[in-house]
Amino acid sequence: MKNLIIRKILRKIEKFFYPSPIFVVDEYIKWLSYANAGMLNPGNIYIFDYVIKNLKSNFPIIEIGSFCGLSTNVINYFVLKYKKKNLLITCDEWEFENMKDKFVGNSNISFKQYKEFIKDSFKRNVYFFSKTKLPLTIQKNSDDFFGLWAKNIKIKDVFGRDVLLGGKISFCYIDGNHSYEFTKRDFENVDKFLEKGGFILFDDSADGVSFGCAKLARELCQNKRYSLVIKNPNYLFQKNL
Repeated sequence: MKNLIIRKILRKIEKFFYPSPIFVVDEYIKWLSYANAGMLNPGNIYIFDYVIKNLKSNFPIIEIGSFCGLSTNVINYFVLKYKKKNLLITCDEWEFENMKDKFVGNSNISFKQYKEFIKDSFKRNVYFFSKTKLPLTIQKNSDDFFGLWAKNIKIKDVFGRDVLLGGKISFCYIDGNHSYEFTKRDFENVDKFLEKGGFILFDDSADGVSFGCAKLARELCQNKRYSLVIKNPNYLFQKNL
């Protein structure tokens, strides 16, 4: 009996500190998620919905890390749903942690082949689900992407279209390398261009997560230039007006 009471108390404490995420129930996203591979936290869908509804301007939306395009298609869905004029610009080099190994596990599939498969999957998924307003996608890591952004460089995207980079940003979804060093650089790069009132969402930043991006999100709570808007369970911040 005593152990049962203790377990109930612990569950209540856990729910207080780690509340269940708020989910968006949407028929289209349900079917999209069946077909489009990806590792999207369901709580992020609610955050995307909130951010797109509350964008302060028509400045571009930036996504760092695209994988097979699931989050890209979800963000773009809300852009279309709320009739926003913001361009969605994504960047991904499609380089993975284990690419120093020649093959994927014990298979005969090389990491070079795997990379091309993921990139082709992204292109196919985005072209199919977002072709009415096709996002612009640059095959660069985030450091190189923001280096080009700072110089207002014109570059071709993965679909062969000319893209002029540069200017202010309305929202950035940071989902690239999750180490503290990389995430901090991503934040610093975004901060240079994020408009006042703009948003930043850190993927895998939930309480109890060991990634470096979670540590940075906690640090940003102490930054007076930013306010924590939502924790669901990942951290969404807004640049103060």
